[in-house]
Amino acid sequence: MGSRGSTMRTRLVMAGAFIGALAVLSGSMLFSWPVSVEGKADTVAQEAAEAFDSPSGACLDWPHDKPQNMRRVSCEKPHTFEVTSNVEIGGEYGPNSKPPAETDWQQIVTERCTAEATKYLGGTLDPFGKYTAGALKPNSEQWGNGDRRLRCGIQRVTPSGERLLPTTGAAAEQDQSNVHEPGTCFALVEGQVGDPVACENAHAYEVVGVVDLSTTFDPKAFPSEAAQREKLVDLCPPVANKYTGNANLQANKLSLYSDTLKKESWLAGSHLVNCKVGAREKDGQLRPVRGSVQAAPLPSSPAPSQSAPPSSPGR
Repeated sequence: MGSRGSTMRTRLVMAGAFIGALAVLSGSMLFSWPVSVEGKADTVAQEAAEAFDSPSGACLDWPHDKPQNMRRVSCEKPHTFEVTSNVEIGGEYGPNSKPPAETDWQQIVTERCTAEATKYLGGTLDPFGKYTAGALKPNSEQWGNGDRRLRCGIQRVTPSGERLLPTTGAAAEQDQSNVHEPGTCFALVEGQVGDPVACENAHAYEVVGVVDLSTTFDPKAFPSEAAQREKLVDLCPPVANKYTGNANLQANKLSLYSDTLKKESWLAGSHLVNCKVGAREKDGQLRPVRGSVQAAPLPSSPAPSQSAPPSSPGR
């Protein structure tokens, strides 16, 4: 496969590796906890255990730093993971087998859960879109008790592959375009784009708007990336001007640029792209930017005074 296929595979493997590590941490903490002195299961642990074994269509959430607090939430609320299916891996992993090595888990997740995610989304999974396939896997204790299920699901992974971003709404009802809310800034780490950070911190770029290319191009016919770039020269400035209050970006040595879409993304129905502001050195290297380019909100006008109407002159 070419570089495009390698990129797709790398993203999926990174996602599988991360969620696999998270599952080991979550599982060992969740299912090894003893019951309380009164004999009642800890409420948080019980809630997490029930969430871990959720059916297809369930949405799960957990704090990044406390995965043991996993819980089931409405998909209309921000969530970290959406279950697509529960898959028995079977095959060589019989009753007395050892659990797969970490690299084997990654391969199993990529092979089994990607197909499940594609089916769950109605037959199309944008390989460069915001969703990737992942899984919650049994921990060593569950494995020893005969659990051979992958809890396959859909998630959104940060550029580093080390965190998951919350999403809102059922995945099958969402546009899969890999876009972000205006005002999202991404870290600059050793010359590469990192994870979202507060805009006052050093960052690579700030998203200033999102545009829909399907309003310009035929949704059924992929426009070349060169054609996209040519049109985005016209589409991005208006949204950037609205966001920045018509700020002079060049005076601050900043540039407005945009993402483009691959053919696979376009044919999967992804038509939205980010317009963003960043800075590059003459050699093309990204230069760190600090502070948001968003225009300060205009001060609200004071309410008119409610003075009494003048009295009529006496007669």
